[in-house]
Amino acid sequence: MPKYDGRPPASQSAATPGPSAAGQVTVLGPVPEAEAAAVLRLADAAARVDGVGPFSEHVLLHLKYGGDAGARNLLLTAGGELAGYAHLDPAPSAELVVHPAHRRQGLGLRLIRELEGRTDPSAGPFRAGPLRVWAHGDLPAATGLAAAAGFERVRALWQMRRSLREPVARPQFGEGVTLRTFAGGRDADEWLRVNSRAFADHPEQGSWTREDLGLREREPWFDPDGFFLAERGGKLVGFHWTKIHPEEPLGEVYIVGIDPDERGTGLGRALTLAGLRYLRERGLPEVMLYVDESNAPAIRLYESLGFARRRTDVMFAQARKFEQTEAGVAGITPST
Repeated sequence: MPKYDGRPPASQSAATPGPSAAGQVTVLGPVPEAEAAAVLRLADAAARVDGVGPFSEHVLLHLKYGGDAGARNLLLTAGGELAGYAHLDPAPSAELVVHPAHRRQGLGLRLIRELEGRTDPSAGPFRAGPLRVWAHGDLPAATGLAAAAGFERVRALWQMRRSLREPVARPQFGEGVTLRTFAGGRDADEWLRVNSRAFADHPEQGSWTREDLGLREREPWFDPDGFFLAERGGKLVGFHWTKIHPEEPLGEVYIVGIDPDERGTGLGRALTLAGLRYLRERGLPEVMLYVDESNAPAIRLYESLGFARRRTDVMFAQARKFEQTEAGVAGITPST
């Protein structure tokens, strides 16, 4: 079980005392290496019990590389052990986990209340709006915790999969469209421009920066040969970034993005097929992707290509505040 003495590194945190039964919460900005390792061990323990990891790729990269300086990390200790953790982004959105050995003691609700108390826009980098919390796997325990906290379900993200043992059709690109692979730094700014246009209404993907791209380029799985760019007249108009999870093994339609001016031309389908054929040629048995439950056109496309829903991730939000905000987003989404 993860050990952590609960003492925050100097000048990086503040402790919130509470009843001993409820543990103590330490709030950090960037997470020091030792604490990050303890959080990852906690996450592994939870994944073994729950059958699904508690964190998105975004949080895992944050723990590995330090992440957004505006984010807050809440470490909850009980009995000298790291019993829970929550990551809070300025959105404000959060992800949290409680160690299986410390569940059913009110620690999940304790973390949510701590998160709620730290999202005041006047007191930090947080934007106005309801606190949103992701729950991976749509587990009954997460639904129960959300209800107890007064949160409601506001968004769902499907994980869809299909076999790659079956043939994949050859993509048909429109006249004047050419396909090549990502060339690193010289493509970065143009890719970010198209990504921003493609996901202008998406709460996470559309705000990616050069740093977000760079973090993924540093990952062992990154391979420019699986990062396809579609151009028309030398101008980038769409892309399909694939990913390979070697430990499973499993391919992923990581991100498909189309410039709004190209929608309705069949470019999204062609790019998706190009990536699927690449992953199949690599000998992978299966491929996955994530898509918003509300994005009916994308779901129809993926179902027509043989994908079926495998699991669901759910976002909950503070019910009272959420009534005053827009609910739901659309867009082909990146990996969580």
